[in-house]
Amino acid sequence: MPLQNRVTPFGEIVAVPYRGAMMGNRGIIHDPATRTLLKRRWTTRAWIICVCEFKGVRREVMARQSWTELFFFDEATALAAGHRPCFYCQRQRAKAFQAAWADGNGTTAMSAPAIDLVLHGERLNANGAKQCHPIEGSITDLPDGTMIASRDSAYLVKDGKTYLWSWDGYWPAAPRHDAKLLTPPSTVRTLRAGFLPAISDVRYLTP
Repeated sequence: MPLQNRVTPFGEIVAVPYRGAMMGNRGIIHDPATRTLLKRRWTTRAWIICVCEFKGVRREVMARQSWTELFFFDEATALAAGHRPCFYCQRQRAKAFQAAWADGNGTTAMSAPAIDLVLHGERLNANGAKQCHPIEGSITDLPDGTMIASRDSAYLVKDGKTYLWSWDGYWPAAPRHDAKLLTPPSTVRTLRAGFLPAISDVRYLTP
């Protein structure tokens, strides 16, 4: 039976039998004795994106009192959920994100904790649920890797077109007119400044 450690673009942590291309964490949010999640869905503002393999170290998932291993379909999914690249296992990637963040958001280079503070204010609403934001301008003008939400579905924007997110990949589909921004606005500005997220399995034909 799959563990509850796969993250959707909405930031929800679910149990599904799919492998992820990226790993990450939000602190310790599981009980290692039962390998199940606790009530809290984060214990730190540092929601990070990690690689699945680093220096040959392999971790037994959710098996000890350490950070909880979470998995994402791809980097675009992790960014939409409100995570950012890890400065430990992805230092060059994190530095590129940091530089594009400063450029896109019109600031000097900010520390990881400072970026986390901004992201934390954008990813959750007052009730602790995923926060969506108004879309400024046209959906087709959003940078590649941005995700938008329409009702309970998430859509990727790539090359000015929209693709429905699923655990099997992205499929061409148009959202409803009520679509809102799922990727945090400061991250969208980072993408617009040139940070290109890894995107998996975009299908160009209708299934």
